[in-house]
Amino acid sequence: MRSLLIAATISLSFTLFLTPLFIRLFKKLGWGQVIRTPEDGNNPQHGAKRGTPTMGGIVFILASVIGYLVGTYVGGSPPTASGLLVLWMMVGLGVVGFIDDYLKVRSQRSLGLSGWRKVIGQVLVAVPFGIFALNFPNVRDVTPASAHISLFRDIPVLSFMALGAIVGWILYLAWVSFLSVAWSNATNLTDGLDGLATGAGIFTVSAYSLVAFWQFQQRCISTALVPAYADACYLTRDPLDLTIVAASFIGALVGFLWWNAPKAKIFMGDVGSMAIGGVIVAMSILTRTELLAVLIAGVFVIAPGSVVLQRYYFKATGGKRIFLMSPFHHHLELRGWPEITIVVRMWIIAGILAVTGVALFYVEWLSAQ
Repeated sequence: MRSLLIAATISLSFTLFLTPLFIRLFKKLGWGQVIRTPEDGNNPQHGAKRGTPTMGGIVFILASVIGYLVGTYVGGSPPTASGLLVLWMMVGLGVVGFIDDYLKVRSQRSLGLSGWRKVIGQVLVAVPFGIFALNFPNVRDVTPASAHISLFRDIPVLSFMALGAIVGWILYLAWVSFLSVAWSNATNLTDGLDGLATGAGIFTVSAYSLVAFWQFQQRCISTALVPAYADACYLTRDPLDLTIVAASFIGALVGFLWWNAPKAKIFMGDVGSMAIGGVIVAMSILTRTELLAVLIAGVFVIAPGSVVLQRYYFKATGGKRIFLMSPFHHHLELRGWPEITIVVRMWIIAGILAVTGVALFYVEWLSAQ
């Protein structure tokens, strides 16, 4: 518990008090937000945001890493394989986002990495994560991840390795890569208004910290358990460390939100939004709740879902549109909703979905008693 509090406090203090220094640094470096013109399909209301310092995700990534490492060592709970894997996904996908941001800033155009190059970068981060996550068993022979698709816990009949080791590994790594690409792009699309992705990330990762902490409280300590309890306990490796790394990330996002809330003094950029996606996918895989993430992180499904609907409807109807503009939050802007209203209401939706996901997780545990 001491590690958790130290990690959250340090990361919160880092972003809350040091973000202004990074804002001045990014201004000197010329890292200002590139805004597309209305002719390129951009919302005309966003023209005033041009030049606002971007790539602020670097700040909360640094804060999360420092907070986690200091918290674990000072608190007497050294880092584990699970915690380091979460950092790998956060930093790795953040690097992909940084390259995308830097290309935009350098060319002063809204075109960074092409779609496929971005996907390749995301897969190059996901594959090592998937490989290492099926290694490093603890004393109970439990690895950080499993070769099953999971909902509230592993689904026994959905094991990749049931198809053989070679095919199983290929399908497992494809599944991890799909989740990584999907969630990092979903959080990237959601980051379209001041503070939207930051606040939604706080609710989502907070829910996962509760899931991980509950798994720590109900962990399978011994294999010689009464059958009823054995069905209810969790085989998650290092659930307390997952709680600590999540708490560190939450603290970093809360401090960053002080400067990112409307009207934002700094944007997180793709480096930040993809880092949030990295934490979500890592926490979902390592807590064995990959399918439940669709509900817990459901607010991040709205933006990509609206984009997909818009494109397919446009093609199917020969040019008609469902929304005035996609993603959905831009449609609401064009309908006349104030930005702060959209952001706060999306936060409310994020909170409702996250709480609902945690509640269902708890109900499943009760039913397993």
